[in-house]
Parts: sequence; C-alpha cells; structure tokens
Amino acid sequence: MERLICIHGHFYQPPRENPWLEEIEQQDSAYPYHDWNERITSECYAANAASRILNPDGKIVDIVNNYSKISFNFGPTLLDWLKEKSHEVYQAILDADRESQLRFSGHGSAIAQAYNHMIMPLANRRDKYTQVVWGIRNFERHFGRSPEGMWLPETAVDLETLDIMADCGIKFTILSPYQASRVRKIGARAWRDVSGGRIDPTMPYELRLPSGRRIAIFFYDGPISRAVAFEGLLVNGENFARRLLSGFSDERSWPQIVNIATDGETYGHHHRFGDMALAYAIHYIESNRLARFTNYAEYLEKYPPTYQVEIFENTSWSCAHGVERWRSNCGCNSGGHPGWNQEWRTPLREALDWLRDTVAPLFEERASHFLKDPWAARDDYIHVILDRSPENVELFLNRHSIRRLTEEEKVTVLKLLELQRHTMLMYTSCGWFFDELSGIETVQVIQYAGRAIQLAEELFKTPIEENFLNLLEKAKSNIPEHRDGRHIYEKFVKPAVVSWEKLAAHYAVTSFFEEYPETARIYCYVVERENHQVFETGKARLLVGKAKMTSQITYESALMTYGVLHFGDHNLNGGAREFQDDDSYRNTVEELSGAFRNADFPEVIRLLDKHFGESTYSLRTLFRDEQRKILNTLLESTLSEVEAIYRQIYERNAPMMRFITSLGIPTPKAFYAAAEFVVNSNLRHAFEDDGIDIERIRALLEEAKLEGITLDATTLEYTLRKSIERMAERLFSNPMDISLIKRLEGIIEITHSLPFMVNLWKPQNIYYEILQTTYPEVKKKADQGDENAMSWVECFTSLGDKLYIWVPR
Repeated sequence: MERLICIHGHFYQPPRENPWLEEIEQQDSAYPYHDWNERITSECYAANAASRILNPDGKIVDIVNNYSKISFNFGPTLLDWLKEKSHEVYQAILDADRESQLRFSGHGSAIAQAYNHMIMPLANRRDKYTQVVWGIRNFERHFGRSPEGMWLPETAVDLETLDIMADCGIKFTILSPYQASRVRKIGARAWRDVSGGRIDPTMPYELRLPSGRRIAIFFYDGPISRAVAFEGLLVNGENFARRLLSGFSDERSWPQIVNIATDGETYGHHHRFGDMALAYAIHYIESNRLARFTNYAEYLEKYPPTYQVEIFENTSWSCAHGVERWRSNCGCNSGGHPGWNQEWRTPLREALDWLRDTVAPLFEERASHFLKDPWAARDDYIHVILDRSPENVELFLNRHSIRRLTEEEKVTVLKLLELQRHTMLMYTSCGWFFDELSGIETVQVIQYAGRAIQLAEELFKTPIEENFLNLLEKAKSNIPEHRDGRHIYEKFVKPAVVSWEKLAAHYAVTSFFEEYPETARIYCYVVERENHQVFETGKARLLVGKAKMTSQITYESALMTYGVLHFGDHNLNGGAREFQDDDSYRNTVEELSGAFRNADFPEVIRLLDKHFGESTYSLRTLFRDEQRKILNTLLESTLSEVEAIYRQIYERNAPMMRFITSLGIPTPKAFYAAAEFVVNSNLRHAFEDDGIDIERIRALLEEAKLEGITLDATTLEYTLRKSIERMAERLFSNPMDISLIKRLEGIIEITHSLPFMVNLWKPQNIYYEILQTTYPEVKKKADQGDENAMSWVECFTSLGDKLYIWVPR
C-alpha cells in the first residue's frame, strides 16, 4: 500500500503594531533587528524559502523552497506584514503554493487560519463567524483561491466553530490526537474509545456535526511532533527522516499518511538550522523513494474518511486542561518563573468580555442608522482591511449603506467597524499564553482594548474606560513595580494612545530634524501643511504652523495648529490644539514670534501654555522610531567627542596594555574599557565602509586578539553581513565583474577567522542563482578555450569554495 507523509507548519506571530499607528515600533529586545517579526523572518520564514541541502563535505549542493513540499498556514496578520515588509519571502510563499498545486493533484499546500488567533471556544458565535470569514477572505486575497482547510488557533476546538467552518466551505482541520474521544467505522454502530491520544493518526476521520454538516479531521502524530518541537530531533536531518518513516506499520491495510504538526517557527527560530534538517529529511526520503510526500487536501480527495470520530470539545494542543490556559490559573505556563502565578488571566478575560458586551449593542444601534445589516458589514469589512484605497472603501460603503452617506457619516461608519476590529484583536491568544500580565504580548491585547475604548467613547459619548479599569485592576502582576492591570494600562497603554494633539506635536517636533514635503505620510495619517513658519535666534528656533491631518483608516480629519520652541539640543517645549479661527491663529503667531525675537524664552514658554494649553510635548512624547532617530542625530557629535577621548587614552597606552597582557596581568579596567570601545568602533566603521579595506580589518582583528578584547559580536556580525549583502547584490547585477568577485572572496575569507559566525544566507542565495544561470554558459566558453571565461570560472569557483557551495568541475 502507498506510504505518504505530510508535514504541517503553523507559521504565526501575534500582531505587534501600535494600534493607533498601524505599524510595529522598534522592539529593542529583537536587536539587531527592528522588531521580532523582522528577526523571526530572517531566522525562519526566509530560511525556509531558500533552505540548504549539504553534501557529506558540508558543501551546499541544492537550495530548496521547503514550503512547496510541506503543508502550511500563515497567520493572516503575519502574511499581511510579510507582503508589506518582506516581499521576496512573501512571493516565495505564494510561489510554493502554486508549485504544490502542480505536485499534489491540483491541491495547494497552504491552508487558512482563523483571523487573529482567537481561542475560538471562548468566543461568542458572532466573533467565531467573523474570524472564520476574515481568515478565508484574507487567504483568498493572498493565494488567489479558496482554502480547503483551516488551522484553529492552538487547535482549540468546539462543535460550533467546526460547524461554522463547514458552512463556509472548509473541508478539513488538524487536531491533536488527545482531542479525539471515540471512533467507529462509517456504517457501524459500536464506538471504540481512543481517548488519551490512542487514535490512529494515519487516516482522516469524518466528524458529523449537530447541523448535519460534516468536516474531515486529521489527527497529527503526537510522539513524532513532540520530538520535532521539544526533543532535539532536528539536530540531524537523516534521523528526522527515519523517525518520520517509523510512523508507518506493515500491519495497516490502508494507504497510510504519517502527518506531523508543529509551530512553523520550530524550523529555524526555535531550533537554529531546523529548516535545513527539514529540507534534508524531505530530500533523503524522496531520493531513496522511501515514501511520497503529500498534503492533506490531496490525500482527502484520494482516500476519503472511512471512520467517524467524536472529539472532546473545549480542548487544545497546548493546555492539558482544555482551554483554561486562556482564562484561568490552570498551571500551564512557560516554566521560567516557578514562583509566579497566572491568576491575572481570569480578570483580564472578564474585563475584555465586559468591554465587548458593553459596546456590541451600542455598535448595533448606532450602525443600524447607516448600514443595512451592521454584523454583515462587519463580516465584509475584511475587504477594507485588505485594501484601504478610497475607491475600495467607497465600493464597500455602497454595498452596505442604506442610503448615500455624508462624509461625516462615512467617518462614523468606519470608526464603528474599527471599534469591532479592535474588540476582536484584543482576544489574540498570546495575551494569556505566557506568564506575566506586564509581558509584551499581554500589553499588546490591552492596547487593542485601549483603542476600542477610545473609539467607543468618541462614538457613543459615554464613559467606558473607568469601568473597564475597575475590572482590569483585579488582575495582579507578579512583578511588584507593575502592581496590577490598571497600573499597567496607565504605564504602557496610555503613552501609546495617539490624539490629534499628539500627532500634531509629533509632526512639529520632527520637522526640526526632517524635511517634510507639503503633503507627508506619518504612519497611517496624511498631513497637509497649510502654514509653516520658522524663526531663529542663535541656536534657538521657534516653529509655528497649521496643518490638516487625516486618518487613512477612519478618514477622520482635523485642522491643527502647533508651536514648538527648540533650544538647540534635546530640550524642546511645544503644544498643539485644534484650529479655532484665522484671527486666533494670527494672534498666536504674532505673540510667539514677538517674544522669540526679543529672546524672551520664558515668555515664549508662557505663551505656548497660553495658546496651546498646559499639555506640553517634547522628545519624550514622540513616536518611538522617530524618537530614536532624532536622539541618534543629537548624540552623534557627543559620541564623536567621547570616541575621540577614548581613542586618545587607548593610543597613548596601547603599548603598555600589550605589555601588561603579555605578562598575564589583568589590564586595568579603565584601559580595557577604552581599548574595547575603540577597537570595536574601528571594526564597525571598517565593516560599514563600502570600499572594505581587508588588510585593515585583519590588522584590527589581530589587535583585538593581542589585547584580549571581547568583540561586540551581535553588532559586528550584523554590520558586516549587511555590507557583504550589498556587495553580493552588486555582483548579481554584474556577475562578470572579476574584480568584484575577488573582493567579495577576500571579505568572505575574513569571516572564517572571526570569533563569531557571519550569516551568509543572502550572498549564498545570490551565488547559487548565478551558478544556475550565468555559470553554465561561461563554463562552456571556458571549456572551448576562452581565456577570459577560464579566468572568470576560476575566480567564481574559488568564491564558491569560500561560501561553502559545491561547484561542479
């Protein structure tokens, strides 16, 4: 009988954007990357799009797209981010799905996911339905086809959710073997108990739903999946392959499907080089014809279920207590803080449930004045989320409005639907998964709640925040300084809130450091400048202006005035308010500019308070990325001065330091600090330089070695990697440039002697592409005696050796 294997990867990251800006702000914990999405893309999503297969000598013999041979789902919000921020990886994922359709009888390997990873059994029916519909529509927009299967977040399941999925055309899902209760052959009467993970996972099962609908269930192989995720199986690709093959049994009489399921991030992020183990396991099995790879949809078409199954409702793959991990202190946690508890989970969910249930009737009543069916409009709103162009928004409003809406009414409708979007985003499962209320994932869901509260209070003119905080206050942090949910809200959510005043102040302050055009984009806002006056006295500058600001999300706009006084360093003082009238604005400009011309700065500050209120804005209140950029600019000259001092200390005392080191005596800390700073700085500058001086780098490395200096591996690796990638991209544009090949080879050779590993993933990809395209033609000319071609082949082959790529001789 046929032996088939299906490997499923659940690729997902929680939404991380600032809810008011619709962009991810800098996350220092992801350094040297901008944020965790960017870091995990490098370690996992990109790696699986171009994974290496090595020969026994450790040389790359093939680069493959793992996605084309496995089953996978990408979280919709993650896939949206990849399309915007990492289009090359995004395109590789789409290409893999198209390729898999050719390989697997017309069935693509990608499946959908419930939209924002909500724990479905804990959701109300409306949210379940919208989550399924949004997941399907998002999938269709990206992959250009309807999904056949859908991944349930944390495999958390109940019959109502499965019935909604089946009603929406979903044919199958994937569950843990521990979620199966009993089975029987279709047509038979007697059931067989398979609880405790005893179900046979090598076939699909039919689940008959209370409505009469049916859906197929695949149960993944628990022991093999656990070995992949937690037991180090990915250390060796051949061992991984053999473990997969161990799932078959000669005692079975049907075409067996050995299927496993893990987080996709297992292959590269959780386990470094896990993508390569996956690629080699597939290669090993295919090249030795030990089994055939398939996906769930192909198998289901060829071998429909012959057995029925019943499941345990309200269960999941990551909580031994069902779905309690997302609503109680059940004991499931990361295990990293044994003294902590998760009692906070219950009041957090209760607070969010209260918010959802409080705004739902208000939404329905208000929206019914404009929309034929407010809830149907919410279900269809995914089309706007995926395409916020004015033309598409207008089409959406025309479909759902009961009459032609005014511009103000359009804003109201969009704000109502954004309110609903955020009341679903606030249930993203990661908010409860980890150990601490103040953790980044939990703060994120509370921020979504904060945005929902802001919209609700603006729309319904009723106080909501205080009642919400009274409930949230019952959630207690394990960290004394964070106290409780109310304190965390005030500390981490309130500062992230964006008002028109804060946006205008941000625009005004950053205008001192960035040249904006007349119409500028600041995250999801468009700023149209109407008046902008700058006055200077010595180092001090005063800015007064007026601009129209419009949200690209809700189309709401405001005409704002602003004034900022800059003293020439990090000290700024400013304010903003809505435009009153021309006379008031003219008076503001005249009073401020008059006091400024007289260099009466205390009076200028008093007038700023008078005209813009006492809510002052400064560098402290800027959005995080611009704040960091401006601080780096301001610190540049100061850091240069510090570097010069350190350099002077180091250069004067370097001989003494080397002598001390040679005697085996510890270097005085002051000397060592200067040496460490200067040598790392020199190396970083050398690595950044497009015209990399190889000999200088060698000398600096030798200097560091002689003086026992610890190198800043993270920063230096990333800096050198980016320089090598730029050089490789130039080679890709001009692959016949022998001098560039030689320079690149010299730099790659240096990486072999560094005390840290440099990621050569991108230059290897580029080299491999040239090897497949340019090399064969040039090699043919070289074989015919063309001296230039022979020289190129020799240099190119030598570079391949340095990049650990096997080149056919």
